[in-house]
Amino acid sequence: MDLATVIGMLGAIGFVVMAMLMGGSMSMFINVPSLLIVFGGSLFVVLSQFTLGQFFGAGKIAGKAFMFKIEPPEELIEKIVEMADAARKGGFLALEEAEISNEFMQKGVDMLVDGHDIEVVRETLSKDIKMTSDRHEFGATIFKGMGDVAPAMGMIGTLVGLVAMLSNMDDPKSIGPAMAVALLTTLYGAFFANIVCLPIAVKLSNRAAEEQLNQSLILDGIVGIADGQNPRVIDGILKNYLAASKRGSGEEE
Repeated sequence: MDLATVIGMLGAIGFVVMAMLMGGSMSMFINVPSLLIVFGGSLFVVLSQFTLGQFFGAGKIAGKAFMFKIEPPEELIEKIVEMADAARKGGFLALEEAEISNEFMQKGVDMLVDGHDIEVVRETLSKDIKMTSDRHEFGATIFKGMGDVAPAMGMIGTLVGLVAMLSNMDDPKSIGPAMAVALLTTLYGAFFANIVCLPIAVKLSNRAAEEQLNQSLILDGIVGIADGQNPRVIDGILKNYLAASKRGSGEEE
């Protein structure tokens, strides 16, 4: 579980709720028409921009903002160097015995063992990298869309509330509920966008970047193994993917 996502989101919600409670009763901040306009309206507006499959698929992708496991690049480099050494000593067939937990790496190694040309391997893995990145970025796009739409729906709700209020100025009892709709829809829109949707969108973009970096590292490692490069040379090349402080060379980032 990504604790930063959970703690950050719960912390932000907690402080907002705390401020509401300090300002009076929590019930004054609950308005069903405002909720329908912002949450329901935002979901359906975004749905209209995508297909049903794309929209509901984003929910599964969003899980990566909270539950995401990725191997540290250092471990991938260590494994690739180990396989490069095995391949130099026993050929590509020696890689059949390698225990590989990363599916992308396993696919590349299988292609080498099966005797595919290195250009075919490179093209296939490069296409996989692009498709994976596009899929993650697409999920981020949907949540970014919600983050853009929610404040606009809040503004629509504000206008609805103001129209209702101005249309019934002769009835003092109707002014309060109408003003509540006007103000609370703006609050809900800002809340939904900035505390839920946009953080998830940014986190998914970060996940896509992390996974793309690991897959690019693996691709370079597979190509190095196919070319028969010295394991120490491969190690040096792949460490360029690490921050300078993690390369073991004493450099500062």
